[in-house]
Amino acid sequence: MMKFCAVGLIFALLGSTLASAIPTHDEDPAHKRTFDKELSDTDHFDEGQEHNFDYDHEAFLGREEARTFDDLSPEESKEKLGLIYEKIDFDKDGLVSEHELQEWIQKVQNRYTMEDTNRQWEDQELAKEDNSLSWEAYRKHTYGYLEDEEDYAEMLERDKRRWSKADSDADDKLTKEEFSHFLHPEDAPHMRDIVIDETVEDIDKNGDGQISLEEYIEDMWPASDADEEEPDWVRTERDQFATFRDINKDGVMDRKEVEEWILPPDYDHTEAEARHLVYESDMDGDKLLSKEEVLDKYDLFVGSQATDFGEALTRHDEF
Repeated sequence: MMKFCAVGLIFALLGSTLASAIPTHDEDPAHKRTFDKELSDTDHFDEGQEHNFDYDHEAFLGREEARTFDDLSPEESKEKLGLIYEKIDFDKDGLVSEHELQEWIQKVQNRYTMEDTNRQWEDQELAKEDNSLSWEAYRKHTYGYLEDEEDYAEMLERDKRRWSKADSDADDKLTKEEFSHFLHPEDAPHMRDIVIDETVEDIDKNGDGQISLEEYIEDMWPASDADEEEPDWVRTERDQFATFRDINKDGVMDRKEVEEWILPPDYDHTEAEARHLVYESDMDGDKLLSKEEVLDKYDLFVGSQATDFGEALTRHDEF
C-alpha cells in the first residue's frame, strides 16, 4: 500500500505512523492508495499490460522478505517452494484449493502488520502496571523536543486524532491491539474514517474538503514533473477520474467517493490473486493445484529471484 512521503529526520522520528498509513505519489499510480488491499508495491501489469511476476511473488511470499532471497537458483527455489506447498495444504489432502491459497496469501499479508506492531511496541516505554502505552509516553518517544516546533504541530495533532480513534475505551492509553490499529488503521474497520480523512487531507491542497482532478493528478505526478511529457498512465488516470472516481460527475471527489476509491467494498485482492494463481497453474482443469503443477510454475509463485520463503521456513511459530 502507499505511504506518506517522509524524508530525513521526519522519517526517522515518525516512521510509526507515517510509514504505515496514508499513501503519497512517489511515482506510484493512483490505485496504490487503495487499502483493501493491494498485495504488492509493484504493478500487476506493466505499462504494456504484460504480466509482472514480481507482484505474484510479493503477494505469495510477502513484500519485505521477497527481496531478501534474490539469488536462489531455480533448483533451490523449487525445493523450498515444495516445502511451502506443504504448509499451504492445510487439510493435507495432497491438493491446494483456491480457498487454501487465499488463506495463505492473507496470512503472508498480515505478517507485516504483526511484525511491525511487535517491533514498535517493544521500542516504547510501557506502563509497568498494565503493559499499556500512554499518549504522553508515545508523544515524548516519537517527538521529543520537536513537539514544540511549528513544522511538527500538524503531525502531532494528526497523531492525536488517530490515537483517540484507536483508543476504544477512551482511557488515553493503548493496548497492543489498539496500538496496531493506530499504526495500521487501514486494517481495522472502525478506523476507516481516519483513513479517509487523512487521504483527503493529503491530496486536498486548497482545503475545500474535496479532491479535484488537478489535485488527484498532482498527487501522482507532481508539478516538478510538469515539464516532462505526460506519461500514458497519467492520461489513463485522468480518464479513470472522470469515468470511475467522480461518481456523481460534479468534477470533484467528495468524501464518499474517496471512500469508494481507497476502501472498495466489493473487491478482495487476496481472492483475486488466489484465483489468478490457480488459473495460471491448473493444467488439468480441476480447479485444484497439485504440487507438480505448482512446481512446474515455480517462476509464477517465486521464480529464482525475489523469494522470502527461506526466511519464512526458519520461523517455526508462524503459519
